[in-house]
Amino acid sequence: MATKRPKDECSSTDKKKKKKSDKESREEPVELCAAVENDQVKRAVAEAWSRRTTYSHGDLELDCHPFPHCIFTNFISSQAFAENLQKELLELNFHEKSNDLYKFKQCARFCITVCRAALFGRFRSWLGEVLGVELEPTVDISCAKYEYTDVLLCHDDELEGRRVAFILYLVPPWQSSDGGTLDLYTTDSYLQPQSIVKSLVPSWNTLVLFEVSPVSFHQETVLLEWINPIYLDISYQEQIQEEFEDSSEIQLKGFLKEEKFKEVSEALRLSQIEWKKRGPPNKRCYEAAALDSLPQCVSACWELLHSEAFFLLLSNFTGLRLHYLCPADDEEDDDEEKVKKQQDDGEATGSSNEPSSADASREKEPSTPLCCGEVRRWSRGGYTLLHDGEAARAEYALDLVLPFGCTGWQSEFGGFTCYVANEEDEELLTVYPEDNSLALVYRDKETLKFVKHVNHKSTSEPDGSSTCREFYDFSFVYYE
Repeated sequence: MATKRPKDECSSTDKKKKKKSDKESREEPVELCAAVENDQVKRAVAEAWSRRTTYSHGDLELDCHPFPHCIFTNFISSQAFAENLQKELLELNFHEKSNDLYKFKQCARFCITVCRAALFGRFRSWLGEVLGVELEPTVDISCAKYEYTDVLLCHDDELEGRRVAFILYLVPPWQSSDGGTLDLYTTDSYLQPQSIVKSLVPSWNTLVLFEVSPVSFHQETVLLEWINPIYLDISYQEQIQEEFEDSSEIQLKGFLKEEKFKEVSEALRLSQIEWKKRGPPNKRCYEAAALDSLPQCVSACWELLHSEAFFLLLSNFTGLRLHYLCPADDEEDDDEEKVKKQQDDGEATGSSNEPSSADASREKEPSTPLCCGEVRRWSRGGYTLLHDGEAARAEYALDLVLPFGCTGWQSEFGGFTCYVANEEDEELLTVYPEDNSLALVYRDKETLKFVKHVNHKSTSEPDGSSTCREFYDFSFVYYE
């Protein structure tokens, strides 16, 4: 790829003119592909990205499988500029980088100021509007040169503060047999890379980008299938987290896709589910579904709510560290720094340290996320009473309730969930059942909850007749 340049035979005056000409050409604005300049295309891409659907227009292609990524061919509209850019890059000083993950040559400082300005300016603005996020002012750019036997193995690109990763290919004619493809992986239920489903062959003047985030884990298929796309939007998740951190509770209306919600509602009402009475009566009285009797769609919804992908999504909603793949908070980082300093001090003085609890916890295998839950049916006579047995299970817990079949249900019927302070009568919060509204409540061991008794009013009609009214919910408790 790198070749020796022929000796320049022009005079020194010609060289100065040439350098001046090169400089002037580099200072000309960089024209990007038409798709970036077109406001209508930008709006269409933003809509498709938020809904996780495909879109293409001219030199732009957006695909959401296995996770959202965008491909621009002919990214730099001027062929001459792209060729000059490649030429200048090859003249930079490269240093070999090699470890278990990669082997290639890199120039740490990317000093092509015009191209950087284009990415800082219009294209960075375009990205922010398409993704609906406020991007930081810094753009990290480096240049890598891959030669025979060089490699960059499977990784997730997730670094602190990074929101978008991109690659601009300035390569000679390339084929898949030459290697160097950008391989995109699906992930398993543990959010680990599973299999390659798409390979992108490097192509001249092509830019590939994708969003980097905890849920670009990588937008696990089960989430895309079930959840309203608005709740998978990173910027909206940030808004939810801010609101949740202020009040320790939130209700997310229209949480499931409408067609999925209707399918589960019908299955709960019509299917031959085995319902079992839960007791004892001095603690609770309602019906819970036998999990092995759930119809397929209800079982799939159950699997969604205790999947590892959902743990990570809840972490984004709440800021809680419900999964070992979630970023550690500042306090944990500070603890690790303290431990490291203690170890360094010990090494400096020649003393030997016993492993601390922090060391031991880091040496353990990643813990499996912890939750418990059930599918419940509420009808006349159902209730739960205050008891602190479950509250003592953990210092803090996150409650989730997702109701179905609540149309026409009124607060005077009962069946709502009340949160109260332990050994006090003060009511802290009331959560009323509402179709397809996901309720999240964060509580400590001094906060108890109960479901208000479903009374006779639930069976009476305005005309004086009687009917059996009931609703259902998925109830889960998640622990940090």
